[in-house]
Amino acid sequence: MKEKIVEILADYKNVDISEIKTDVPFTELGLDSLDVAELVMQIEDELGVTLEMSIKYNTVDKLADYIAERT
Repeated sequence: MKEKIVEILADYKNVDISEIKTDVPFTELGLDSLDVAELVMQIEDELGVTLEMSIKYNTVDKLADYIAERT
């Protein structure tokens, strides 16, 4: 799950996967609230999940855990 989120995020930001730190908040990765909303929609589409974003899930690690708990 985490790997797929990293792939989606790297593609969204047009960077290499190795540049994505999974324990760093999305804002520190250079995403603003609009970017996060667009990223969430893309993750929902690609993973077939419905997400309720919260500040609690502000890193790839936390988001992957959240999705894993719901599926």
